Amino acid sequence: MQGMSERQYAVHVGLSRGAIQKAKAAERLVLFADGSIDAKASDVRRAETTDPSKTRKPPEPKLKPVPEAAVAAVGDTLREQGLAVPAVGGGTTYLQAKTANEVLKAQERRIRLQKLKGELVERARALSLVFRLAREVRDAWVNWPARAALMAADLGVEPAAMQKVLEKHVRAHLDELAEVRPDFR
Repeated sequence: MQGMSERQYAVHVGLSRGAIQKAKAAERLVLFADGSIDAKASDVRRAETTDPSKTRKPPEPKLKPVPEAAVAAVGDTLREQGLAVPAVGGGTTYLQAKTANEVLKAQERRIRLQKLKGELVERARALSLVFRLAREVRDAWVNWPARAALMAADLGVEPAAMQKVLEKHVRAHLDELAEVRPDFR
């Protein structure tokens, strides 16, 4: 056998064996003397005799647009884990997106576990506790000048002068603390 069988040629061109048999009957294929198919010559003849409007085109993949925020989140997650981040506008590969998804799922599970163990607290509760603690510290500092008389007696100095100096330094310290603005992101 010099050429291809009907089955082999069908696989070669991506058609059914029945379609090849129809093309053979319509003399759209080039055959060798033994009845086998000359693949190169048959490909040329089929291209010349086939109406392009009647050919099946493989369906184009249906891609859904991905929001930029999702792509950015994938990049952030990959970056946090020290993995390769896609170039801007370069698109994210399936593997990168799948990796980022698995990393996010693991992070969510870890957070859920930490909540169950009591290692995490609600943000509002934490802010409330910090605010209350800061108020208590401020009130303690404000009350220091009231101790001036006791300190003055221990040092043997005038209580009024001691109170003025202590109040001046406490106020300066409280002003410094007032300028500190914690970042609660």
